[in-house]
Amino acid sequence: MSRLPALTSRELIRALERAGFQEHRQRGSHKIFKKGTLRITVPVHSGDLKKGTVRSIIEQAGFTVEEFIELLR
Repeated sequence: MSRLPALTSRELIRALERAGFQEHRQRGSHKIFKKGTLRITVPVHSGDLKKGTVRSIIEQAGFTVEEFIELLR
C-alpha cells in the first residue's frame, strides 16, 4: 500500500476534478463535488488536511490510494 502524501484542500480538489468530479455548490468552508450519483464533501481550510479525512474522501470517490496518487501527478 502506498503512503498517502500530505495534501491541501486545493490539491485534493484538483485531483477530484481530473477524475471528472464537478463543483456542485459550497456552503461555508465545505465544497460539494458531484459525479453522476456520487457526492463528495471537501473541507476548504488552510494547511494540510488530516490523513483520515483524505482517506475517507478517496474511499467515497471509489478510488484506491494508488489510483488517487496517480491523479495527483
